[in-house]
Amino acid sequence: MIKKTFCVLLFLIGFTSVAQNNLFNEKPPVFPDCLTVSTDSLQQCFDSQVFKHIFNNFKVPDVVSENNYKGEVVVLFEVDKEGEFRVIYVDAMYNELKDETRRVFNEFPKIEPATYNGNATFKQYSMPIPIPLIDQSVKTKDLSEDDELTELEQGAKTEYDQVNQSLKPFSNREYTSQLNIPFTHSYYAQFERSVNLVGTNSHTGSKPFIYEDIAKYYDFEAQKQALMKDKSSFAGRKLWNERLVRVEGKGYWFTIDPIFDFELGKDTEADFNNTYNNTRGINIQGGLGKRFSFYTSFFESQGRFAQYYNQYAESIKAADEAAIIPGRGIAKAFKDNGYDYPVAEAYLSYTPADFLNIQFGHGKNFIGDGYRSLFISDAATPYPFLKLNVNFWKIKYTSTWTWLRDVRPEVEEDGAYLPKYMATHYLSWNVSKRLNVGLFESVIWNNANNRGFDVNYLNPIIFFRAIEFETGQGAGNALLGLSSKFKLNDNMNIYGQLIVDEFSTSDVSGGEKSWKNKFGYQLGYKYYNAFKVKNLMLQLEYNRVRPYTYSHNTIVLNYGHSNQSMAHLWGSNFSELVVIGRYHYKRWFGNAKLIVGERGLDFNDGTDNFSYGGDIYRNYNDRPFDTGVTVGQGNNTTSLFANIQAGYLINPATNLKLFADVTFRDFNPEVENTATRSSNTIWFNIGIRTDLFNWYFDL
Repeated sequence: MIKKTFCVLLFLIGFTSVAQNNLFNEKPPVFPDCLTVSTDSLQQCFDSQVFKHIFNNFKVPDVVSENNYKGEVVVLFEVDKEGEFRVIYVDAMYNELKDETRRVFNEFPKIEPATYNGNATFKQYSMPIPIPLIDQSVKTKDLSEDDELTELEQGAKTEYDQVNQSLKPFSNREYTSQLNIPFTHSYYAQFERSVNLVGTNSHTGSKPFIYEDIAKYYDFEAQKQALMKDKSSFAGRKLWNERLVRVEGKGYWFTIDPIFDFELGKDTEADFNNTYNNTRGINIQGGLGKRFSFYTSFFESQGRFAQYYNQYAESIKAADEAAIIPGRGIAKAFKDNGYDYPVAEAYLSYTPADFLNIQFGHGKNFIGDGYRSLFISDAATPYPFLKLNVNFWKIKYTSTWTWLRDVRPEVEEDGAYLPKYMATHYLSWNVSKRLNVGLFESVIWNNANNRGFDVNYLNPIIFFRAIEFETGQGAGNALLGLSSKFKLNDNMNIYGQLIVDEFSTSDVSGGEKSWKNKFGYQLGYKYYNAFKVKNLMLQLEYNRVRPYTYSHNTIVLNYGHSNQSMAHLWGSNFSELVVIGRYHYKRWFGNAKLIVGERGLDFNDGTDNFSYGGDIYRNYNDRPFDTGVTVGQGNNTTSLFANIQAGYLINPATNLKLFADVTFRDFNPEVENTATRSSNTIWFNIGIRTDLFNWYFDL
């Protein structure tokens, strides 16, 4: 059967106008078979090798052969700075010809890129190929030389330029953009040392970080390149190295990727034994100009977890729903003992000036240097927010306004969840090259007296305590906080937080352990390249929060959202010790975590229905006594949580991971009731996940 094909136009965006016009310093892309030819013959050899590959690999679609089609096909393609071929545009009579053209060009081997003045660059060409395809000499044309193009070629190039606005080779502008770096503790641990070196004027308290801020201290591009696999095929590059769809043009770029979280596990405690998670989704992000970025992701999920986790999810369920998956959202019942929980997150990020970034979206925030945060954590489900980041001199100032909700049946209004609002300020100051100090304040209010979103709290530099006194204590719940971090050296730092909900100096000095002393604190230590082992990070952290912290006598003004705490996921009335180790080598990684804690829960047995200060959603006026209040009071509960995880990073561009882990949890309340049960769990789990957020199973 006589081979036939179509006309292939190869398009490559010029490196610079000088590179396009100065022919004496240019060298075209070089195939291995062309390494021995003279410089003057390199372009002719390149043309010959391109056509030879097309002639030997192109398979004419049946529909084209059956119709005895004769003509040309126009294709634009590029050879980029890495020497890889990429089709940009194809114009053909049949869609089958277009598809076959893309397939053939995806199979081109990686070659030496074109050079200009000794530096790698990319080139653009045009190659008209007649159909039927015959073994003949076909010459490519440099698309920068418009006067040499045929009318058909020029028409295709003009149409492409108009539609695609001068597409460029993808340059990973994400790594210097205004986009947030997806916040996972394991990923942040990989570059935190670079950001925390002694003398760096960085601010690590407000998370998630923005790429352009961290890019001053950490080269994301270089780190990703170091992990690249030598893959030339389209499927190989997309699986191991690249985002699925990546487009860059003049003044814009965007990427599109699938999201996966497929897990299978076994819980030794549960009657049904098997656990699973099945998440499919899509992630879209990009930028317009140099100062505007956007991000959106949607997750459609069904899952069933370890029994203790399912019981907790059902205990905090919304009105008329099956459960709330902690950190994710409201869930409906799915098949046998499963949950269906869709989640959507998105935001717009705009930097009108070098010192100011504005974000508006639906997601989560975190303030602190620890594994936990006593200010704002990412333990609750996503919420709408508006955030301002101001960065100048040695100061970073973050103001955030969020729209929260109370989903309990007893506070529903006309069948709708009760809205409430929160405003926060966080001032981070690098006092010296080693010491950072942060000041935090937050206030929560609701729609009392139909005031809606109170404009008093819109001022980004006002003190919330003063407004609370002015509008009445029942109008809002204000908290104050202090944080600090000290860099012992490039590899070690200590950090801490102090949160104050209410504090009575006279009661503290009286030594009676008054309930009014509602505060908590955190102390932590991080050790990078621990014991001179590169990429090993060790972390030790202690958290302690007194009873009734974060709660309020107007129960909708508690420091919570969707039946979850906006700070530590244990609420209050607890102490815990956290030990974490993280290690990565090339694409391999391992994490270990141990948490030992003591909590004071409520009895709720029909006889003793007092609030002992652990449940922030209860009215603190339901307390059993005013003095003698201690951490762990009430239904004293001890817990131990241990997790070991190991895995392999499949794709560093999307953070797609293959992993396996085992969790051990021992939970021992003094008294069991319907909401608090003893538990001894071993949970085995394997999966493949696009790792974009933190899961907290250490309840």
